Amino acid sequence: MRINVVAVLTFFILFLGSCSVPKNVTYFQGVDDLTPEQKELINQNYTSRICPDDRLSITVTAWDPTVVTPFNPPVYAFAKEGEEKVEPAQQLQTYLVDKEGNIIFPVIGKVHVAGVSKQDAIEKLRQEISHYVEDANVNIQIVNYKVTMMGEVARPGMVSVSNDRLTILDALGRVGDLTINANRTNILVIRDHDGQKEFGRLDLTKPEIFASPFFYLRQNDVVYVEPNDAKKRNARYSQAQQYSITVFSSILSAVSVITTVILAIAKS
Repeated sequence: MRINVVAVLTFFILFLGSCSVPKNVTYFQGVDDLTPEQKELINQNYTSRICPDDRLSITVTAWDPTVVTPFNPPVYAFAKEGEEKVEPAQQLQTYLVDKEGNIIFPVIGKVHVAGVSKQDAIEKLRQEISHYVEDANVNIQIVNYKVTMMGEVARPGMVSVSNDRLTILDALGRVGDLTINANRTNILVIRDHDGQKEFGRLDLTKPEIFASPFFYLRQNDVVYVEPNDAKKRNARYSQAQQYSITVFSSILSAVSVITTVILAIAKS
């Protein structure tokens, strides 16, 4: 019996390929081989900065709460729908950073906060308030800090951020990581910066990702994870098969109708 050498070799290569783990699935390849100089380059300090369209929750405290009352949101009363009882509640007062980077703060008026860190904004407000109240404490929280995760992630959607910074790894962890069909080498980050769109690409398989300016996500960033080539091929084949089935069904229906008409004419 003759053996087809080409067929045997093809089967052997496919068998080896099926037993190997694709390299583009493993994160941070080569991270253990980095030199101290390379590690120094990828280490970066990041501080989030306030941006236009941010909403800030600002509270001012002091030993005597009454002296800082003008700087804090008022207590208001409301009635729930269908109820007559009025219940007191604390209104969460937020301050919108306008397009020029300013907020309008009680007593003080216009304060420019865009482009500075939260701590710098705190110090600026504290200095302004010190003209009226000594030793006041100021706390600022960005309440609309969020990023949007799209594409080949386990749970696409918005990720709300309660702390000062969020990395791409933190965001992926919050949405259940990437799916097995994700392209880990070409993750797209879409960012608004001073009214202009910026686009960054991240490769999770390489340790150089830690040095990328897009490693730390900013407010309102959009992260899109595209499918890998295997899923693209499967999707393309599935669409082609579906189209073929649709065309075949249409032809079959047309033939059936024509046959029925011919038989009806013949019988008459």
